[in-house]
Amino acid sequence: MSGPMGGGSMAALRAMHRDDSVKDHKLPPGIAKRILAFARPYRKELILFLTVTVFSAVIAVATPLLAGQVVNEISGHGQLRVVIILALVIAALAVVDTGNSLVSRFYSSRIGEGLIYDMRSRVFDHVQKMSLSFFTRTQTGALVSRLNNDVIGAQQAFTSTLSGVVSNVIGLVLTAGVMFSLSWQVTVLSLILLPVFVLPARAFGRKLQTLTRESYGLNASMTTTMTERFNVSGALLVALFGRPEEESKSFAERAGRVRDIGVTTAMYGRTFIAALTLVAALAQALTYGLGGSLALSGSLNAGNVVALALLLTRLYGPLTALSNVRVDVMSALVSFERVFEVLDLEPLISERPDAVVLPKGSRSVEFDDVRFAYPSAEQVSLASLESISVPDHSPRHPVLHGVSFRAEPGQLVALVGPSGAGKTTISQLIPRIYDADSGAVRIGGVDVKDATLQSLRDSIGVVAQDAHMFHDTIRANLLYARPEASEAQLIEALRAAQIWPLVSSLPEGLETVVGDRGHRLSGGEKQRLAIARVLLKAPDVVILDEATAHLDSESEAAVQRALDAALTGRTSIVIAHRLSTVRSADQILVIDRGRVVESGRHADLIARNGLYADLYRTQFEDQARTQVSTPE
Repeated sequence: MSGPMGGGSMAALRAMHRDDSVKDHKLPPGIAKRILAFARPYRKELILFLTVTVFSAVIAVATPLLAGQVVNEISGHGQLRVVIILALVIAALAVVDTGNSLVSRFYSSRIGEGLIYDMRSRVFDHVQKMSLSFFTRTQTGALVSRLNNDVIGAQQAFTSTLSGVVSNVIGLVLTAGVMFSLSWQVTVLSLILLPVFVLPARAFGRKLQTLTRESYGLNASMTTTMTERFNVSGALLVALFGRPEEESKSFAERAGRVRDIGVTTAMYGRTFIAALTLVAALAQALTYGLGGSLALSGSLNAGNVVALALLLTRLYGPLTALSNVRVDVMSALVSFERVFEVLDLEPLISERPDAVVLPKGSRSVEFDDVRFAYPSAEQVSLASLESISVPDHSPRHPVLHGVSFRAEPGQLVALVGPSGAGKTTISQLIPRIYDADSGAVRIGGVDVKDATLQSLRDSIGVVAQDAHMFHDTIRANLLYARPEASEAQLIEALRAAQIWPLVSSLPEGLETVVGDRGHRLSGGEKQRLAIARVLLKAPDVVILDEATAHLDSESEAAVQRALDAALTGRTSIVIAHRLSTVRSADQILVIDRGRVVESGRHADLIARNGLYADLYRTQFEDQARTQVSTPE
């Protein structure tokens, strides 16, 4: 704002909005050292930035003193030459201060944006290394907030907070020192009014903090609601259950409260600034009154009275801002702590320093007495990143109990069993979505824990039950598997996946945008596009997690033809629910309660009349009748 307080009143007002409770927050030891490590690459810029800030504070005090000298020259009938020189110096200082502010802003932005880039990159890279369990527990909005709000809050420690503290402390010391040297009587009288403003402002600030905290909570709630309702699945659920009016009413209530808080906060803010301006104006009036009387009595000259009045305008803002400096500093430190909290969460899956590259053509898959239990909440997530965090102290329950089998190169191994038996868990241990607790999972004779993550992922292709597509073009979704693929290779993969006729018939062809999570495609089309993506990747091992489940018979037949192309010549681990897949399997593993209870080919297992025979009668018999009446 323009006026007697300048930017000081705005800084004080911003501080009053911050949560005062952060002052009582206990920071972990060593956080200052870690923060300085982030700032180390910018130490030269920081020194220059602080130097410029100090220079600005000196200019702010020098200008009123020069103005006072001008008044003294005029009132004392001094020389015109001196007045002109003083005026030119004041003008030069104004020009220098303007340039100074540009230099300050340049270094501030260099430091601030650099820190934002460094922290966001570090957090993003780290989060990508987290296990699947981390994402199943974490609220996406809370995680995004760490990358945005907390990172920005942390960088303010080195820009607005640090420069504000340095500038205000130096400005306050210089201003108070000069004022006392000019007239201690006027300075003391001016400061008497400060408690009259500061004490009510403290209560005022607590009310503002309460409103701001409530507003943040409501805004976060509305953001979560919009994120959940504005994606395709959420919008469909709301429409199917006929709840749009209730959703609108609930959202409107929260938005209305945010509106009311905004109006109240705006009036509080304006009242605060008006009160601070009024106190400063009253203090100036006292300065002119007492200073004028001292000037008339001959104990103070007129120029000093003017200098005191101008200096006073630079005293109240820094004093008020510094009264909240602990809140400012702690807010920035807490933001750093929240960023470090994510960076300190160790990924469950990591690459060993001596990891080896899986050679191309590593196609055998072996499980050797593999035991596994899903990790606990403390191992994979942070309570502060979960929308609903319930303490989980239950022991880890084993999911796999000594699973052993071997898939030879080129074989198709089908996993069948009741729901929850551990089939998907087995498939997720191969590409190291999770790591076995004991035993070994090997590809081409190499323990997957000894292989580089990149070579492991390059060797394995996965088609899940619900294949995910990015909100991008068909081309971009395919190239995600193989960025260097040519146009001819893309078309070849689409042909093999039985979807090129559809893609070529679209007006935009490969440039067609598939929509959020691929919802512009049917289930069968999306699955065939996912298969094309795997074909383009050309892995040695393919994992199918019920890739044709929940599809209609026509889509299932098309997807199955695409899968036949995808599996040819590759080692395949298939979680099967389709009779033709089971019958053609080189080996069927019957999984029950985390154990391989039966293994063999279809006819042998039927003859044993065990669990597989029961599953066949309950799950596959209807398919068998259909195939008898309508041969495939």
